[in-house]
Amino acid sequence: MFQRKAAEVYPFLEIYIARREQKIAEIEQIIERYEKKRMMEERAYRTMSPLRRMFTGKKPDHHLAVEYIHYVKKPMEQMRQLRMEIEYARTLLSQSDPSDMITLTPEMEKEFE
Repeated sequence: MFQRKAAEVYPFLEIYIARREQKIAEIEQIIERYEKKRMMEERAYRTMSPLRRMFTGKKPDHHLAVEYIHYVKKPMEQMRQLRMEIEYARTLLSQSDPSDMITLTPEMEKEFE
């Protein structure tokens, strides 16, 4: 943990929060695109004739589970972590005076420099 004067950190924190919110929005778009793609694939498979379904085949359930973990579950965990970082940064902004010393996390300190 690193100590910095609050007055010099305020502008950085606002930019930091904006970057994290942008990253969350990007992750949400990735998840939405994946879910839309999956629904379209499922819909296309269901509209096929039984004969065509027999030759086409469907992805095995374990493949779908791995895809779900990769495209939805892990990004959701990353979003949760980003939201926690945003909450901490907002707490620092709201609960400190410009003359206070603020403790930054290592991630924040790395981006601050």
